[in-house]
Amino acid sequence: MFGLSARAGSVVTVVVATALLGGCGSKVLNRAPVEDRGTGSGRSVVMDPATQAARQAPGFENAGKPGYYTVKPGDTLIRIGLDQGQSSKDIARWSGLDNPNHIEVGQVLRVVPPVAGSVSGVVTKPVTQASASPVAATPAPAASADKPAPPVAAAVEDEIIWIWPVSGTVLAGFDEVKNKGLDIGGVAGEPVLAAADGRVVYVGAGLRGYGNLIILKHNNTYLTAYAHNQTLLIKEDQSVRKGQKIAEMGNSDADRVKLHFEIRRLGKPVDPARYLPAR
Repeated sequence: MFGLSARAGSVVTVVVATALLGGCGSKVLNRAPVEDRGTGSGRSVVMDPATQAARQAPGFENAGKPGYYTVKPGDTLIRIGLDQGQSSKDIARWSGLDNPNHIEVGQVLRVVPPVAGSVSGVVTKPVTQASASPVAATPAPAASADKPAPPVAAAVEDEIIWIWPVSGTVLAGFDEVKNKGLDIGGVAGEPVLAAADGRVVYVGAGLRGYGNLIILKHNNTYLTAYAHNQTLLIKEDQSVRKGQKIAEMGNSDADRVKLHFEIRRLGKPVDPARYLPAR
């Protein structure tokens, strides 16, 4: 027994010595310090800048720039479009979204159309060298001194002549926090009319609290929203005329039959009673 123990001790000594010699002769690798910032491990991981950039949300480099919006918890593309006064499809196209139904918190979306040409929107043409035999140029008509060209058409867009979308009694008035439009009573199946000429930018039930919803874009300034419908009678990208029947009243996602009607100016809810004709 004693001899066997001594022999075993010798074997252990040889193994330890070999391991030490092997360690001394092996190549030492230069490794970056590892930190793991996850909870529970007590360690933190330091990532190189390239890895950190790769983990940033899409479009992060445009955060805070005019014309861009950073996605917040609870956002949907439909909600962002309504709040920005734009079509959700347009935002998806401007932002290069592969899947419009998938956006993530921190992602930065373009919410205004890209400007063609230069950053300022002014496209310049190169000046060509005059020929040896110049041709007399036709003089341009003189600009009228008393009629300067209007800078923007926004003032004209504000002059929409609105109509009431339904004829019922107003159940709840406008409140910026609690009710961003008018709640108007009626009976199930009653016609809902377009309040002005426009283009359909949304039809569906994807916005919580609105039920079956239609959103019309009237120009670069105004949107209108028609919620809680029973039946939707138009399709996205369709043009509609003022007074056209676009839906039938209902109580989808509501406690009673009613139309919730909003007017949005540059995405901000405004009191429809200030725009609709007196009755």
